[in-house]
Amino acid sequence: MDSDQGDGASHPARDGTVRPDRTGMHTTGTDATGHTPAGQDTPPLVGFIVARTVGNAVVRNRVRRRLRHLVRARLDRLPEGSLLVVRANPAAGVARGDELAADLDSALDRVLRQTAKAQTTRAQTTRAQTSKGQTSRGRT
Repeated sequence: MDSDQGDGASHPARDGTVRPDRTGMHTTGTDATGHTPAGQDTPPLVGFIVARTVGNAVVRNRVRRRLRHLVRARLDRLPEGSLLVVRANPAAGVARGDELAADLDSALDRVLRQTAKAQTTRAQTTRAQTSKGQTSRGRT
């Protein structure tokens, strides 16, 4: 990613990682944290956080691989320009594949629902401000 993105939904760090800024929609749950920037034409990016509480290095890498595989099948559900961070909870180390998929689907549904709700609220606020400005101009 280039550092000269006009409205920039994320900024690359010196080490090449992407960090979201404060613009756009942000939601947090127990399983996933999502940040959906407004108006980006870039493909969605997904990052994973698998802490030591999940297990030793072998277990953490296995969980990360399983999550990566599950998310790859669900990328089409993410809006353009979104940045999704999936945080594995400690139970993910011993969870079966179908349990992990169900938890991921639940978290993704919650993130997408809150994103859609925020976009609807934003659009209604914009329309209200626009119509208020038009009526006040008409009276003067």
